Amino acid sequence: MLTNSLLAGTLGAAYLTIVVLQLNPHVPLASVTPWWWFATLALLYGIHIAVACYVMMVAREFFAMDVMSPGWASVRVLAWLAAALSAGAAVLMWFNLRGFEAALGEEAVRRMTAGAVATTAAAIVLLLIAVLHYSFGRRGSRVGASLFALAVIASLILPLAARGPGGGPTASAVDWIAKPLDTPVAPPGPRVTLIALDGASLGYIVPKAAEGRLPNFSRIIEGGATIDVATIRPTQPDPVWSTVATGIYPSRNGVRSAARFYALNDERGIDLLPDYCLSHALVHFGFVRDSPRVSAEWEARPIWGILSDAGLAAGVVRWPLTHPAQPSRGFIVSDRLHQFAGSIVEFDRSAYPPDTLSAIEAALSAPPGAPDPAFALPSAEASALRRDLLYSRISNSLSAEQRPRFVSLRYEGLDTIGHYYLRYSQSPLPRGVPEEDRRRFVQVIERYYAFMDRQIGVAIDAIAPGDLLVVVSGFGMHRLSPVKKWLARALGDPDFSGTHDRAPDGFLVAFGAAVEPGRHQRGSIVDVTPTILYFFGLPVARDMDGYARADLFTPAFTSERPITFIPSYSR
Repeated sequence: MLTNSLLAGTLGAAYLTIVVLQLNPHVPLASVTPWWWFATLALLYGIHIAVACYVMMVAREFFAMDVMSPGWASVRVLAWLAAALSAGAAVLMWFNLRGFEAALGEEAVRRMTAGAVATTAAAIVLLLIAVLHYSFGRRGSRVGASLFALAVIASLILPLAARGPGGGPTASAVDWIAKPLDTPVAPPGPRVTLIALDGASLGYIVPKAAEGRLPNFSRIIEGGATIDVATIRPTQPDPVWSTVATGIYPSRNGVRSAARFYALNDERGIDLLPDYCLSHALVHFGFVRDSPRVSAEWEARPIWGILSDAGLAAGVVRWPLTHPAQPSRGFIVSDRLHQFAGSIVEFDRSAYPPDTLSAIEAALSAPPGAPDPAFALPSAEASALRRDLLYSRISNSLSAEQRPRFVSLRYEGLDTIGHYYLRYSQSPLPRGVPEEDRRRFVQVIERYYAFMDRQIGVAIDAIAPGDLLVVVSGFGMHRLSPVKKWLARALGDPDFSGTHDRAPDGFLVAFGAAVEPGRHQRGSIVDVTPTILYFFGLPVARDMDGYARADLFTPAFTSERPITFIPSYSR
C-alpha cells in the first residue's frame, strides 16, 4: 500500500508540473527548470497525495469484506488512483485555462486546450482500464499492465507534446529613453485626472451614495458616465494596472503576475502559479521564493510614455511597476517609495526627475495632522491610511507645481481594509463574531469609503472647465469562500474575509463637461487608456486590446473628434 501510494504521489506531482509548464510556455522543456519544479511540487503535493492515498487504502481495509493485499505496483490499485489524478489534472487545466486566458495569449491557449483535451481523454481511458481490470482482470495480467502503462505515459506525454518545447524568442522590454524627452511640448489644453482604486465596488458605492453618505461619489455618478469594467486574472494590482495603463492584456504587455516565482535553487523564474490548488501556499511555506517585478519588465508602452512621446507632461504617482522610476516628461513617483524612505540609493531611484525629491522629502517630513477619529484601526490598516495620505500629498504638491496634462494617483487602502473587514459590512454577519467587534468594525469600510469620497471631492474642485476626471476601480471584492476561509485559518490569518480571486468587475466613472451622463454598456479595463487617448485627440494603437469608448462623451464632443489609429506605440 505504501509503494502504490508513493507512485500515486509521484504521478500527481508530475501532473501539477505539466500544468505549471502549460501556464508558463516560455520555459524550455530541455532545461533543468521542469525538474526543479517537479521536485518542489513532489515535496509538498506529492507527499500529501501519497498520504491521502495511503489513508484511503487503510480505511478501505477497515470496511471491506475482503483483504486487498496489493502488489508492490498493483495495476488494480494504481489504475483507480491514476484515473482520479488524471481527471483532477484535466479539471485543473480547464479551470486555469478559463481563468488565465488573458494572460496566456492565443497560441498558448490553443496548445493548453489541446493538452486539456488529451488529459481528459487519458483520464477516461484510465477509468475504463480500472473498471475492466476490476471486473474481468486477473492478478499479474501483462495485457492489463501494458495498457495501463501506455495510458499513463500518454497522459503525461500528450499534454507536453501539445504544449511544445517552450522557449523561443520573447518580447523585449520597451525602450523608455528612446524619445520621450526629445519631442516638442504640446500646446496647452484640457487635463485628465485619473484616480485609481484597488478593491472598490459599485455594488457598495451606489446604495451609500443614494443614501447621501457619499456625496462626491453621488455627484460624479449622477453627473457623469458610469460603466462596469471586466477585470483579469490573476486579479493582482501589478497585472491589473499594467493592463489598464497599456490597453493590452498581460499575454503581450509583459506583466502576467505580481512577482516571478523560483523553485528551490532554480534561476529561471516563472510568471504564473496554477489556481484552484492552493499553489501560493508554496510561497508561504518557503518551498518557492518570489521576486517582485521592476519597471524594466514592461513590454508595452504605458499611457504616460505615450503621452510623453506626444509632448504631453504626465504625472504618475504610486502606479505598480514604476520602480526604479524611468525618464518621462512630467514626473513619476514609484509605488515602492515608502519602502525606501531609509535607503538613500533606492529612494533616489523611486522618483523622476531628481528635482522632485525635495518636494517628496517635504511631504514625508510634514506632520500628519490631527488624527481622524473615524479611524481607530489596528496598525496594519492605519498604515494603509497613512500611505494613502502620503501619496495624496505628494501628488497634490507636484501637480500644483508642474501642472501636467495627465495626473494619476492610486489608492490601495480600500483593498487592505476590505480584506479584513468586508465581513462586518455585509449581512448576515458571520456566526461567532463578538458583539464588541461587530460594533467596533461594522463601519470601518464605510468610513474608508467616506475618506475616499473626500479625496474625490478635492479632485472635483481642482478640475477646470473642459477637464476630465476619471475614477477607475481595477477590480471589486467579495466574501471569501469556505475553502479559502479554512486555508486562511490554516495559514494563521483567521481574520482574512475579503478576496477578489474570482475577478469581480471594477468600474469606470468619467466626469466633466464633455461627458454624456448615464449608465453605459459594460466594458473592460483595457478600454481605459484608449478612451483617454481619444479624449486627448491622440490615435489609438491597433495592437491595443481595448476600445476608445466614444459613447461616454457628448455628441457635440464626438462629432468633432473622430477615432484615429496607428499600428502601435511600442515599436
